Amino acid sequence: MSDAAPDTTSPHIPVLLRPLLAAVAPVSGRWLDGTFGAGGYTRGLLDAGADKVYGVDRDPLAFDMASDWLPDYDGRIEFIADVFSNMDAHAQELDGVVLDLGVSSMQLDLAERGFSFMKDGPLDMRMSQSGPSAADLVNESSEEDIADILFHYGEERASRRIARAIVKARAEKPFKSTLELADIIEKNLPRAKPGQSHPATRSFQGLRIAVNNEYGELLNGLMAAERALKPGGLLAVVTFHSIEDRMVKKFMAERAGRAGGGNRYAPEVVQEAPAFELLTRKAVGPDDEELAINPRSRSAKLRVARRTDAPSGSVDGAKIGMPMLGGQKKGRR
Repeated sequence: MSDAAPDTTSPHIPVLLRPLLAAVAPVSGRWLDGTFGAGGYTRGLLDAGADKVYGVDRDPLAFDMASDWLPDYDGRIEFIADVFSNMDAHAQELDGVVLDLGVSSMQLDLAERGFSFMKDGPLDMRMSQSGPSAADLVNESSEEDIADILFHYGEERASRRIARAIVKARAEKPFKSTLELADIIEKNLPRAKPGQSHPATRSFQGLRIAVNNEYGELLNGLMAAERALKPGGLLAVVTFHSIEDRMVKKFMAERAGRAGGGNRYAPEVVQEAPAFELLTRKAVGPDDEELAINPRSRSAKLRVARRTDAPSGSVDGAKIGMPMLGGQKKGRR
């Protein structure tokens, strides 16, 4: 890739990169980019002074996209085709871990990946391109399970009405394409007013999260980062919606010993030695300059914490606000 000025219309601009690099400066040593995507964070870290970056992604196409600019970094990038919840199996004693959550722009913009309700494509949504697809989920799951996914993962209030319509429609013809599903959802919701998001937004989000086990990955990925970071190492996480941000906020608070003590109805719990020190008391959002360049950054939030020398531990998903479906509640991870 050339050194020309960046194309500000590009959908692959790394979100909150400037404030992230400022929060973790000075950058040095070995870092892990747990959501490699188009490589924006990896390149930013290397340009800022990292000696090496491990680029992790479950999407096999992500690394193909880096082939044009990879030689510029002379062996300082190591690709790892895996989920980021396994990061500590690949790297230890890291100086930093960066996670950029949610679906990447390159996945969203490719109709054939099946993430978008604006472009017709196969109803897929699999980041890894393996395992059950969104079509499998909507065509084979019970009405109750579909409603639970839309409500708990997509925060869709009309989840039961939509699930009922999906089950009725699939009895006549199984869902195969994104627009088929978006059309059923749209017909069962009020028409969107100017400025409102598409009626299928929340449902598609819920299905995508379920297909890719995104909340389970986030919980396990945060704990894996705690195990992989060396004392003084930095954890930086960029989220794009309230549930993710709540989980990250509560995880960091819990592991920093700031989750609160007991009250008069419950005895104070003996706290473990804090595994993290909070560096961002409040989430950092995009400034006006970034919003002008990249409108997709408007909902992004950055949180950063520094690893202490305390032993690593574990956190229950329910304790940090992880949404759980019926089966998960019965047998928590």
